[in-house]
Amino acid sequence: MLNEIGVTQVTIPLPFRLNHVNCFLAEGERGWTIIDAGLNNEVSRDIWRPIIEKHDIKDIIITHYHPDHFGYAGTLQKLTNAEVWMTEIDAEAGLSYWEPESLTIVNKNYETCGLPENLSVVLTTDERSFNLQVKPYPTIHHYMEEGMKIVFGDYEYEVIFTPGHSDGLITLFNKDKSILFSTDHILPRISPNISYWFRGNRNPLQAFFTSLEKIKLLDVDFVIPSHGKPFRNANQRIEELLEHHHERLEQTYDYIKQPATIYEVNTKLFKNLNIHETRFAVGETLAHLEYLYLNNQCQKSIKDGTWYYECI
Repeated sequence: MLNEIGVTQVTIPLPFRLNHVNCFLAEGERGWTIIDAGLNNEVSRDIWRPIIEKHDIKDIIITHYHPDHFGYAGTLQKLTNAEVWMTEIDAEAGLSYWEPESLTIVNKNYETCGLPENLSVVLTTDERSFNLQVKPYPTIHHYMEEGMKIVFGDYEYEVIFTPGHSDGLITLFNKDKSILFSTDHILPRISPNISYWFRGNRNPLQAFFTSLEKIKLLDVDFVIPSHGKPFRNANQRIEELLEHHHERLEQTYDYIKQPATIYEVNTKLFKNLNIHETRFAVGETLAHLEYLYLNNQCQKSIKDGTWYYECI
């Protein structure tokens, strides 16, 4: 299918359990366009080098600010002189999130989660390790907005704003062929991580639900994700994702029948995680707790510097 629409998938290995990211290459209106970049590391450099030697890259579209998509964008830009496109929300996040001042705030917020001794420092250290994998930062030339049209390969795509996994995540939709580049919004085998880390949208899970319903109205036939293989019938997968998170909300509610810290709930929802995965799990636990709180299904209070949630 990708060949039929004039698109080449560039799969870059990642050093995580989620072990790859799918980036894409196709001709645009001004020359060749790349969607997403991988981490700033030798693996990405070795994969992109022969590609950019053979193609005149004019534009780099970054679908959101997470390191596996954003990290190599600055280096790619330096090597190609391409212009970089992002949403304004995620451009601001990508250029600030891994800076020392930001990570100091993150560490202080971790300490309110009821984490065991020193775990907040370990989690922040893991987060700090991405600093080198996202620099040099790109210069953002264009802010992507809802409804913008982009030629990518043989077809034109509409930019659709689908926050949830990140506050400024975008997907790309072609109506004629019913094709969606779903980025990290809809994945075939796993649920995208939906996290809240005391910054940005207070209710990212609600944003994710709203974005899923938005895409559901399109009744997409062919889905091209950033992790995993392309698949058909977006609406079936959307229903599965909605069901998964509503089950998680029910579990979360059950775990706060008595006052509980964020970390206490986290350890019941998630098992057998490494440090990198624990950071995402804490963020996702908090997103579910905040959803319940903002929908008046629980209350929260702070005691001795730690947040406690309890169902109403």
